Formats: sequence, structure tokens, C-alpha cells
Amino acid sequence: MEISNRKAGIKLTKILFIIYMIALFWIIVFKFNIHLPSLRNMRSINLIPFSEPLILNGRLAFGEMIMNVVIFMPLGVYAGILFKRWSIWRRIILFFLISLVCEISQYILNIGASDITDIINNTLGGIMGLIIYKIIEKLFKNGVKVEKFINIIASIGTILMILFLSLLKINNIWLFRH
Repeated sequence: MEISNRKAGIKLTKILFIIYMIALFWIIVFKFNIHLPSLRNMRSINLIPFSEPLILNGRLAFGEMIMNVVIFMPLGVYAGILFKRWSIWRRIILFFLISLVCEISQYILNIGASDITDIINNTLGGIMGLIIYKIIEKLFKNGVKVEKFINIIASIGTILMILFLSLLKINNIWLFRH
């Protein structure tokens, strides 16, 4: 009974992870947009860390940097569960590579600004998520309870995220405007 519950829990974690990755890509690469023509001709690249991230539409925008950290925190939590046997460095490289793929995709598709600061902040968010996972693991001291708790929180978060993103899309409200 315990083994089948564990398998069901891991299966749910994988499904939630896939939904999260789709949402992450849609948010970061496509900025909530569906129609690519409206995103075209926005290609730029910044290889100097923290040189340009504070200005967005002519205003200081610490929020964008914070959001880049926060949006990758679930990735760290999922990595704690799904890639438990990986070393810490391998997981950090995973966070870095996923962020890099998002930034390169924006550049290749000519639909956004590619910024090294985003990669740094996204990677930091993944690390912070992994730390949160480790704290939860220490609190529960039982892997099955940890996974169950995270799956409950992630399920609620996923439903709220889908509702929130749907509301933004329906009302044509965008969080990011470059």
C-alpha cells in the first residue's frame, strides 16, 4: 500500500512539474502572449550582470528582478523531489540551463530581451526553492510526508496560477511590458 501511494505521489509531482514548466516557458519566453507577431522585433542581449535590469519602461523595476527569483523557486522544490539523487551542483546546473534555454529562445525567436541578470536571478530562485525543500524535509523528517505536503501545496498553487493567468489573459492584462 505504501509503495503504490508513493508511486501515485511521484506521478502527481511529475504532472505538476510538467504544468509548471509549460507555464514557466509561456511566462518567461512569451510574456503571457499567444500571438508571436505581437512580440516580434524585441531582440536584445545584455551580457553585463545587473547593468540594465532596474529600468523597465523608463522606471525603476526591482519587481522584475524579484519575480525572476520567485518564478524559479518551484523549480528548486520540484528538483528536491524529482532529482533527489543528483548532487547539489547538478541541480544548480539544471536551474542555470533551463534559464539559459529560456533566454536563448527569446533571442532566437526575436521576441524578447536576453539578459545575464535574468539567468543569475532565475538560478538563485532555483537554489532558494531547493533550500525551502530542504527545510520542509527537515521539518517532516519523512520523505512520503514531505512529498504529500508539497503536492498539496503545489496542487493548490497550480490551480491558483491557472486561474490567475487565465484572468490576466481574459482581461488582456500583462505583467511584463518591454
